[in-house]
Amino acid sequence: MTFISKTQNADVVLIGGGIMSATLGAFIKQLEPNWSISVFERLDEPGLESSGPWNNAGTGHAALCELNYTPAAKDGSVDPSKALLINEQFQLSRQFWSHLVERSLIGSPKGFINTVPHMSFVIGEDNTKFLRTRHEALKPHTLFRSMEYSEDPAQIAKWAPLIVKGRDRQQRIAATRAAEGTDVDFGALTRELTTYLGNNGVEINYGHDVTGISKASDGGWDLSLKYPASGEHGKIHAKFVFVGAGGGALHLLQASGIPESKGFGGFPVSGQFFRCTDQSLAAQHSAKVYGQASVGAPPMSVPHLDTRYVDGKRSLLFGPYAGFSTNFLKSGSYLDLPLSIRPSNIIPMLAVAKDNMDLTAYLIKEVAKRHGDKVEALREYYPEAKDGDWELITAGQRVQIIKKDPKKGGVLQFGTEVIAGRDGSIGALLGASPGASTAVPIMIELLQKSFPKSFKGWQSKLKDMMPGYGVKLDDNPDLAAELEGATAKALQLESVSASR
Repeated sequence: MTFISKTQNADVVLIGGGIMSATLGAFIKQLEPNWSISVFERLDEPGLESSGPWNNAGTGHAALCELNYTPAAKDGSVDPSKALLINEQFQLSRQFWSHLVERSLIGSPKGFINTVPHMSFVIGEDNTKFLRTRHEALKPHTLFRSMEYSEDPAQIAKWAPLIVKGRDRQQRIAATRAAEGTDVDFGALTRELTTYLGNNGVEINYGHDVTGISKASDGGWDLSLKYPASGEHGKIHAKFVFVGAGGGALHLLQASGIPESKGFGGFPVSGQFFRCTDQSLAAQHSAKVYGQASVGAPPMSVPHLDTRYVDGKRSLLFGPYAGFSTNFLKSGSYLDLPLSIRPSNIIPMLAVAKDNMDLTAYLIKEVAKRHGDKVEALREYYPEAKDGDWELITAGQRVQIIKKDPKKGGVLQFGTEVIAGRDGSIGALLGASPGASTAVPIMIELLQKSFPKSFKGWQSKLKDMMPGYGVKLDDNPDLAAELEGATAKALQLESVSASR
């Protein structure tokens, strides 16, 4: 019996079994149902790396609580534009998921999304002033008008009692709360999407490594495959390839040799979280509470105390505690970073190393942090936390983008970047947060870049799937309220449109 893909030719090959490949596959199956699609995942199940619920993904990132999306300027003002963009993007994701649920293409939404209010929480006079300014900048906008603000400990305790109980009454604290926030299990969502694909003619191959990629004479791509369990090797030809392998995407993109891949490097950041599965304790906290990152910390290191729903069970999560490892995937190799160095990215990588000494110092400090110090960090957000209630788990790897910069030589970019070959035959995604939450608009961008001729004809179908597509909801309050109510109903979420 052979385990290597039986398909020799495919219209589309998706490398990686995470939320990005699953989302792109679902789009293509809806837009071009007759195209043949093959998926290759190196692990034995979908969504086990960055899409996994304990591997970073979880908050439905809508910029409702993430303070790093609205940094204060030197004059103290706050620019809401990035937060508005991310919220608009998340609304598209909700609409697409609603479309799939309403047509029974994926299972019950309760398996992957639940209502959990999003909160920002700060300590100290200066931080309180910042949060107040942030609230004032966001509140006038349609997608943020339900956001509440308070400096009253009694009110904050009603929203999230664990963060106030036992706290020094002399501390100046402030918080915002958006009741419409969500918790998303992207691992469960990935499995639902992958099951849909597998039930509709898509060949799903687990335990398969894509070991090589080369340009074919007809303009497509020849991929070399390996099934490590048996040592078998194989090949597949594809008209279009998507490299959605998370941290593993950079190596494959470099192997493709496309000019668009030149100059990109990766900076891996690992991390740990405290997890509490005590149901009685988890029942006392219903919120995702985000604070402010330490000086020099990368944006994805913002501390947060989260309510999580994984496999239907409620738990609490606190972290992250940043670390450093040279592997690009949680199940990767320590040689991933050194093997990613190329003549085209040496200068950008060296420039980033020179310009980010504060980040290096922060990571060294984090790696050296003792268990007791980590518990004390938890108590800044949950003063009465008991060490014995929490277990320390290792999160997934995040590979931040390093790219060329004409002025600095290279910059470290926190976010995601779609890279597409100019002939439209290959696309890839590099980077991290807000990643999974904005998978839908990210994959729409990739479709537009990779299939420009077909994309125009897909517009009406995209509009049918996502009524808010092509519309700025912030400028259309009536439509925003209508779609929020519709998606909340389809996804079985508590609707807050009436309070708006």
